[in-house]
Amino acid sequence: MIGALLLELDLQKDYLADKELGSVYFGGGTPSLLETGELLRIFEKIQAHFSIAPDAEITLEANPDDLTAEKLGEWRQYTPLNRLSIGIQSFREADLRWMNRAHTAQQAAGCLDLAVAAGFADLSVDLIYGLPGATDADWAQNLEKVFERRIPHLSCYCLTVEPGTALGTFVRKGREKPVDEEAASRQFEYLVDLAADKGYEHYEISNFALPGRHARHNSSYWFGAPYLGIGPSAHSYDGKSRQWNIANNALYIKAIEAGQVPFEQELLTSGQQYNEYVMTALRTMWGADEQKIREMGAPMAGHFLRAVEPYLKNGTVVYASGHYRLSKAGKLLADGIAADLFWVD
Repeated sequence: MIGALLLELDLQKDYLADKELGSVYFGGGTPSLLETGELLRIFEKIQAHFSIAPDAEITLEANPDDLTAEKLGEWRQYTPLNRLSIGIQSFREADLRWMNRAHTAQQAAGCLDLAVAAGFADLSVDLIYGLPGATDADWAQNLEKVFERRIPHLSCYCLTVEPGTALGTFVRKGREKPVDEEAASRQFEYLVDLAADKGYEHYEISNFALPGRHARHNSSYWFGAPYLGIGPSAHSYDGKSRQWNIANNALYIKAIEAGQVPFEQELLTSGQQYNEYVMTALRTMWGADEQKIREMGAPMAGHFLRAVEPYLKNGTVVYASGHYRLSKAGKLLADGIAADLFWVD
């Protein structure tokens, strides 16, 4: 797999043309399984083909059970990694067992202390709310673990039940309870209020950060910046088209070794570009820029202004300084509001 990734970097070296990379992100799958030498091989190939900004954010997604003092020390000393995104999910043993996570509650808390001791000051933690059996008090304790350590970045996601998954089957058959939407909404609102009290900016629906500590990589997606994805299932975007690699590992490796990148591609229509902008911009604290929407054409601008009016009246969308932003109540309805603002070709 690593050999194939290196070959794909060769094949895709011109995708971003002469752009300087402000972010490199190792994520999807479990990159924390990689040894230091393997990470270095990938970094060296990236540096051979791309210009990386001196202050680039270089992130690796990690599972708590992969993080040891020795591995963290090696990464900090020998690799350009300067940020870790750690999939804690919960600090409670009962939650972790229910989610079938490999790490323990002790590892969840301990890995944060190990990372700080190794010199990683730029950390992000993922947590999940709306878990069956987890009370509001349990959720509050989870959040306190993050805030007491002043972890600079926090991503929080509501538990979702996807059709076709084991959890989806268990819920359908009555072996597991469905997500309690009322409890999930209550826990989200508590999160928003507590994060504000602790000095964190709610800069995107699921993301919170201390001032100046926003995830540069995530923000690039929301601002529509071009990006290149390497590996099975990886997505890339050049501003006009989107492409995604085949998901099957064996077929991916076979194609790459034959000198071909196995991807599908779609050219985005003006309507799709408008929809993506509305969907992502509304999720952020900066909101949707009225001027940018007008530049997309009179028909789409007119549609947006008509469709957003009911939400301005009920207070779920707020207009100020040329931008449309979701209110606190609107953030609970973000997907539905965006869908109503979409342009249908």
